[in-house]
Amino acid sequence: MTVNREAINTSASSAAWFSIARPNPYARMRLFCFPYAGGSSFLFHKWNQHLPSSVEICTVQLPGRGTRTHEPAFDAIQPLIETLGPAIYPFLQQPFAFFGHSMGAIIAFELTLYLRREYGLLPSHLFVSGRRAPQISSDEPHVYDLPHDEFISELRRLNGTPLEALEHPELMELMMPLLRADFALVETYNYRPEPPLECGITAYGGLQDQEVSGDELKAWHRQTRSAFRLQMMSGGHFFIQKEPEDLLRSLYSELLQLVRKEY
Repeated sequence: MTVNREAINTSASSAAWFSIARPNPYARMRLFCFPYAGGSSFLFHKWNQHLPSSVEICTVQLPGRGTRTHEPAFDAIQPLIETLGPAIYPFLQQPFAFFGHSMGAIIAFELTLYLRREYGLLPSHLFVSGRRAPQISSDEPHVYDLPHDEFISELRRLNGTPLEALEHPELMELMMPLLRADFALVETYNYRPEPPLECGITAYGGLQDQEVSGDELKAWHRQTRSAFRLQMMSGGHFFIQKEPEDLLRSLYSELLQLVRKEY
């Protein structure tokens, strides 16, 4: 599965990648949030109501969704990171942290490695959620190239796509290229070992998650030389969407400590 990247308007400004629902010129830290496969920046738009006022929430708007539905979604991690890396750089003039769930955790992690290699920059902290550590490979069969009906059945099983969308054939026809591209990005991801990060990592998981185990989350500790924390939440793989209260409380506490540490 290959996307013609020449179809993308490469002159688009860096700002197209990011959305700040409530700009905060007095913020002391910026939290960049990366969505799961098929998700959009809309997932994070109300987070500023639950997180410290000293933190500005910046949601990452990936091609293929939201205001960028006219752009083809990336179906491989490296082209995405090589495009996103230079785009995010102008937004990193103050302390920052990354949060990513599932696919978003892969993107946040690989972007962190890119920023360290290219600019000597690191986030103050990396928050990963609902995703096994990158060094753990999977022998599960690919989903992204399944026939239509089998792909829809898999979406139902994962329980992350709204039922009203799954039961709306015309809407699913529009969403299918994005979903297949996102699944391809995740399923074809190959981890290339690099030295552990100098920033801390917190891993979140759902106690009822059938896709990612606690041990797979715990293995993220190998990716940092700094502090590591594992916290399991009530809920399944999409606890971030269905039961976010505990997650937001934990993020509030950790971000507040990070801000105090930076200043």
